Amino acid sequence: MHEGGNGEGHRVESGVPQAGMDHAFLELERELTVFLRRARAKSGEMARAVHPDLESAAYGLLARLDETGPLRATDLAAYIGVGKATMSRQLRALEHLGLVAREPDPADGRAWLVHLTDEGRSRFRQVRDARRERYVRQMTGWDREEVAELARLLHHLNRTSES
Repeated sequence: MHEGGNGEGHRVESGVPQAGMDHAFLELERELTVFLRRARAKSGEMARAVHPDLESAAYGLLARLDETGPLRATDLAAYIGVGKATMSRQLRALEHLGLVAREPDPADGRAWLVHLTDEGRSRFRQVRDARRERYVRQMTGWDREEVAELARLLHHLNRTSES
């Protein structure tokens, strides 16, 4: 069975539904696939807006550091869902670009905390603010409650996807 959207939110079906298929979950999978594909493309654009040499995956690291303040690399890796080697490589690249820095963890002399530099924070927030302005324009016809409900449901999905 192949199901798809036409890009305008209208359901397009071809083939015969398989017995026992839960159409709500098929629809969810289809819409998440489109959403994630678009999000990956936007993430790359936003990362390049922060710095032309920035990998798209690194934008999420900057967002997390801006939200939480200094973190250990292992905590960042766990939150993002990548291994230590991947995290180390990404952090080295961010350090090289002057967007993050490391400092000794006062609670554990063997560990290091990663934080945004002033330049990293400034560049990140400029791009984040522009992105939020686009959301406001895109969702101009939405009720505030619908926006809040979407945020709540996405938060719930993210929380249940952590394990």
